[in-house]
Amino acid sequence: MKDLLPFDHRPDPVLGNALRRALDPGDATAFVARVLARAEQLRAASWDTVLARWARAGVAALLIALAAGYLVGHASATPAPQPSVADALIAPPAHPGEVEIVLASVIENP
Repeated sequence: MKDLLPFDHRPDPVLGNALRRALDPGDATAFVARVLARAEQLRAASWDTVLARWARAGVAALLIALAAGYLVGHASATPAPQPSVADALIAPPAHPGEVEIVLASVIENP
């Protein structure tokens, strides 16, 4: 099988020289001062600042989701027709055997 991207194990002289020039401290105090100055510029936010930013976005998303759920539920809800008293009295019970079971248990157990 032919290797499409062969790995060259020899060091790259151009890249090596560029890295040596960039990382050569020369004067150690100046090098440390440059590194610390750059680190101060790139200082990351503290963990509580990051969590506060996430919390604000989370609360906003929660409020939007609740409002959307309410609006969708309110718009699609059709009120169920309420049966009249006569319909409720005439309609057969949902579980016809319950009344007989309760009545029999009360009569048999004095």
